[in-house]
Amino acid sequence: MPMKNQTTLTEFILLGLSSDPQLQIFLFLVFLVIYLITLAGNIVIMVVIRADSHLHTPMYFFLFHLSFVDICYSSVTVPNMLRNFLAAHKTISVNGCIAQMFFILHSGGAEILILSAMAYDRYAAICDPLRYMERMSKGICVQLVSGAWAIVLVHALLNTVFTFKLHFCGPNQISHFSCELPPLLQLSCTDTLTNQVVLLTSVVIFASSAFLLTLISYIHIISTVLRIRSAEGRRKAFSTCSSHLIVVGLLYLTGFLQYTKPSSFSSVVLDEIFSIEYCILTPMLNPIIYSLKNKEVKTAVGNMLGKFKFLK
Repeated sequence: MPMKNQTTLTEFILLGLSSDPQLQIFLFLVFLVIYLITLAGNIVIMVVIRADSHLHTPMYFFLFHLSFVDICYSSVTVPNMLRNFLAAHKTISVNGCIAQMFFILHSGGAEILILSAMAYDRYAAICDPLRYMERMSKGICVQLVSGAWAIVLVHALLNTVFTFKLHFCGPNQISHFSCELPPLLQLSCTDTLTNQVVLLTSVVIFASSAFLLTLISYIHIISTVLRIRSAEGRRKAFSTCSSHLIVVGLLYLTGFLQYTKPSSFSSVVLDEIFSIEYCILTPMLNPIIYSLKNKEVKTAVGNMLGKFKFLK
């Protein structure tokens, strides 16, 4: 469709969570604390895992990379979000918006695939412990993480290339705090059917593959755990998986609904709640859920703090 006599937009306005100046200051403080906790928690986990030789195992290898992804994922949206809380003009260039969308797709996808790799790791540890080190050798772990980054790169690039083909001529207001693809498509002056098909197809194939790996792993895990005669043994086995299942469930549910629901069902409040959960809260909670409650990590953190006290 020709776009004659229509002005091409050069920037968007991110409306954010609120237009109330006083509420924006409060939200700035809340999300600043969340972001600092996210950075501190994940950096501590990465440093401890790297420094303590007892944590050089496949499970903590994945935790290390999950913490790195969480820092990237949170940093894609929160700093710009914090800036907009205090800014008079909450603008972002069209190219900057598309770039942010790319990194959201990339880091968010990496989060999902690394969580799937962690599910497979738990399957190997519980269902086939005698061959665990063979199944989860260093080479295989590196291949799983490298493969995750490569797959999500293709997924993010595919959607970004088609987004660059869209024409934006107004309105230029995004009812969101970040440039995610679904609200961006709603502002296009050109037909977005191709983009919607590419997005839905890539998300379904990508998310379904990751979900099936996680689901099959947990079917085998639950089946194995239920055959354990000792109640204490069953409790310990389930305790290593329950936190992972909670986070995976929340991440899949909110992310899948956000990226596959029809535009006619769009709700600004619902979209923002979904995005806050998987873009901001999950990266903050992961180091707490997966690591800070872990006795081995607690011991390693205690040892590291003890060394600092000794140096003083």
